[in-house]
Amino acid sequence: MAPSISSRPAPGGHCRRAIEAPGRQRPGYALHMFAGVGGEVRPTSITLVTDAFVVRGTIQTRHRRITDMLNAAEQEFLVLEQATFDEFGSTGVVMQTDFAQVNLGAVLFGVADDPVDVTPELRVPKVPERALISVPPFTITGHIHLMPGRDLHQALDELMGRFIPVTEAVYWSDRVGEARQTALIVAVNHNRAQILAPHREVDPWAGLDRSGERPAASGAAATGPGDDPTAPRPPDPAWPDVDRPS
Repeated sequence: MAPSISSRPAPGGHCRRAIEAPGRQRPGYALHMFAGVGGEVRPTSITLVTDAFVVRGTIQTRHRRITDMLNAAEQEFLVLEQATFDEFGSTGVVMQTDFAQVNLGAVLFGVADDPVDVTPELRVPKVPERALISVPPFTITGHIHLMPGRDLHQALDELMGRFIPVTEAVYWSDRVGEARQTALIVAVNHNRAQILAPHREVDPWAGLDRSGERPAASGAAATGPGDDPTAPRPPDPAWPDVDRPS
């Protein structure tokens, strides 16, 4: 069966073609994805931001939190259903498929499109800390959650997990033209992240002595030695004294 082709409007009015893979009989889903607590198995919409694509689809899971969905994976990948692959900054083809195997090593962070509160008795009391997380080409700001009773150095030293949660998050990428978006929680790939806590912007020129810089000329151009129009002109060897114009 030939792939079916559909289209959707892209930002800026461009038309982006979407190629849909041929349908096939849906196989049983891996049982390890159903491990854990949270009630009945249900389809959950998630977004996975990889090195080059924003991947959207659904997974079958019992887990409530996006971090549990990613950390509980026993393989190095997740299988998404009804997935779309949207390349950063592209106005070209968007791929659609019934099933997609997504390499977790390439995932920068994940976002649950339908967030569900975790059961209160399963929560571990932690201290929120404002942080900036760099996962190139993306930047994320929000709250990381650290063990109480530690100074920040020790708390960061004990921050573990393959994917760590960042709550009240804002993420964007100026490099690839991805606008700022907000999410209640994102799960950041710890192996790809640099965490700055607390963070502040610093002027790289602050405190430097600029007194030795040459001041910019204002008004008329500055004059140097010999530029005085009233000063006598030096002899020009190309003109004899008797013929030199005055």
